[in-house]
Amino acid sequence: MSDASFFQDPKAEWQRRYEAIRAAVVDRLPDKIIAERFRYSPAYVSQLRYKFRHGMIEFSEPAGDKQAPRRKVDKATREKIIAWRKKELSAGEITELILLEGVELSVRTVERVLAEEGFAKLPRRAAMRIGRTVKGAEIPERSETIRLGPLAGARYESDSAGVFLFAPFLAQLGIGGIIKKARLPGSRAIPAMNYFLSVLALKLLGTERYAHVGDHSFDPGLGLFAGLNVLPKCTALSSYSYSLDQAHINRLQEAFVGSAHRLGIYDKSAINLDFHTVPHYGDESVLGEHWNGARNKRMKGALTMYAQDSETKLIVYTAADIQHSEADDQVLSFVPYWAKISRQMNSMLIFDSKFTTYRNLSELNSQNIKFVTLRRRGQKLLEEAGRIESWARISIPHEKRKYPNPFIHESFEALNGYDGMIRQIILKGNGHERPAFLITNDFESPAELLVSKYSCRWHVETGISEAVKFFNVNALSSPMLLKVHFDMVMTMVADTLYWRLAQNLRGFEKCDANTIFRNFVHGKGYVNINNNEIVVTYPKRAHNPILRAVNWQQAHRTIPWLDDVNLTFVFK
Repeated sequence: MSDASFFQDPKAEWQRRYEAIRAAVVDRLPDKIIAERFRYSPAYVSQLRYKFRHGMIEFSEPAGDKQAPRRKVDKATREKIIAWRKKELSAGEITELILLEGVELSVRTVERVLAEEGFAKLPRRAAMRIGRTVKGAEIPERSETIRLGPLAGARYESDSAGVFLFAPFLAQLGIGGIIKKARLPGSRAIPAMNYFLSVLALKLLGTERYAHVGDHSFDPGLGLFAGLNVLPKCTALSSYSYSLDQAHINRLQEAFVGSAHRLGIYDKSAINLDFHTVPHYGDESVLGEHWNGARNKRMKGALTMYAQDSETKLIVYTAADIQHSEADDQVLSFVPYWAKISRQMNSMLIFDSKFTTYRNLSELNSQNIKFVTLRRRGQKLLEEAGRIESWARISIPHEKRKYPNPFIHESFEALNGYDGMIRQIILKGNGHERPAFLITNDFESPAELLVSKYSCRWHVETGISEAVKFFNVNALSSPMLLKVHFDMVMTMVADTLYWRLAQNLRGFEKCDANTIFRNFVHGKGYVNINNNEIVVTYPKRAHNPILRAVNWQQAHRTIPWLDDVNLTFVFK
C-alpha cells in the first residue's frame, strides 16, 4: 500500500489509534470528525487524548505472528507420555511427572505429542470423578459405616465442624428411638440411622440441593458426624428417599414430634396452620396449580401444609401431595394427629379465611376444638360494618405493634353450613383500609386476647419464609412428591435443632436459623478421635465466648450413634 489511505484508513488497531491521537494533538481536529474518520466514538477520542497526555499509551508496533519453533521431544520421553496416558492421566498430570524426572515440558507440548500419537483429549473431570481433591486427598469409592477403634489418633480438618454442636440435642431427643419407631429402611452398607443423619447434615448446613452433596464429600469430619467414612453420593440419597413410603414418613414425623413434646419444648396454647406450594415440574395431573406466596402467583407445584406452635414458632406437623379437593379437610386430618401427640386437644387453631370451609368449622366445634379465623368479607358485609356506630377501643399487649389500640364491634352471627351461632369480632383502626371480620367459637376469652392470638398468625408465614430461604424447601432436586414430604419432615427436624441450640445461646434466643448458622455453625474446625472420645476444636471466633458459656455436659455428653463415645468441645 503506497498511497495516502495507509495513513487515512489504517487497518491495524495500533496504527489506527496512533493516527487518531495525531489528528487530535497535531492537526487539532474536533473529536466528532476524528471519531467519524477512524470509526471511534467522540468519548473514546477524548479518552485517548487524556491517556496520551499522561503517558498511558504505548505506540510500539506489536510483534509479528511468526510461530515459535516447536520443542523437540526425544523418543524415551515420548514413550513415557504414551504410557502415562494409557493410565488415564491428564496432560497436566503427565507434565508434573516429567518434571519430577528433570525434564521441563509445557502442557501444550504434552498435548501436541498425545495428539500426534492419536490420543483424543480426556473429558473434563471434577475432583470427585478423578478420585481426589486439589490437595491430593484420596476419596473413598463408596460410603460405609466406620468403627472408631481403628481411627484412634486420627485428626481431621473439617469445613463443617459446626454440625457437631447439634449432636447433644439429637441425643436428648433420643434419635435412635425415633428411627426405630419410624422403622426406616437401611442397607447392608449404610443403616437407616446413617442415611437419616446424612440428609440431616445437609439440612443443617443449608445446602441448597441434595445434588450438591458432592461439595461436602471431601470432608471426613462431616462423614464422621453421620457415622460414615464419607457422606453418600446424590444418587444414593435420592434412591433412599424413593424407598420411603408415606407410612415411613408419617411414623418419622410422629415419633420426632412426640419425643420433642415429652421434653416440654412446645407451648401448645395456639397452633398456626397454613399452606405452601413447593414449585415442581412433575406430572401435571398429579401436581396441579396452586397459589405460591413466595412467587406471588399461581404455579404448578406440590401443595404442602404446615402446623406451627405459635409461641415457639416450631413446626409440629407437615403434609404434602395435597390435591385441591383435599385441601379443605386438612384441618380435620391434623386434629387426631395433634390429639395423639398432646394427649388432650386443648390447643386453639388459628388459620386464614380460605384454609377450610364453614362446614368443617362446624365439625371442629362439635369436637369442642377452639379456633380463630377470618370471615370472607363481601361488599354486603363491608356496607353493614360501615353503618355500625357503637365501637369499643381495646389495647393489644404487643411491644412492637404499630396500632396497639384498634376499635372492635362484637356480635353473634349464623353462617351457612355452620350449626349454631358464632362469635364475630369486627376490627378496624389496625392499619388496614378495610375492617377485618374475626370469627371464633370461643365465647369466654376477652376480645383483646383473641385479636392478639390471631395477629401472631404471621409467625407461620415467617417460618415458611425461613424454610424457603435457609432450608431451601423450594429447591428440591427430585420431582417426586413423596420426596417433598420427606424434605418437609427433615426441615422440621433441622428447624427444631436450631431452636434448641439458640435457646442455649445468651442473647440469641430469638434469632432465626440463618443467623445462628452464620455466627456459630459455619466455619472450620478440627476433629480429634481419641480413646472413647471425640474432641472438636473451634478456632478463635468472635462468638466463641457465648458457646463456651453453654453447659454442654448438661445437654448430653455422649453420641449414641457412635458407640456412646464422649463428645468434648474446645473453643479457642
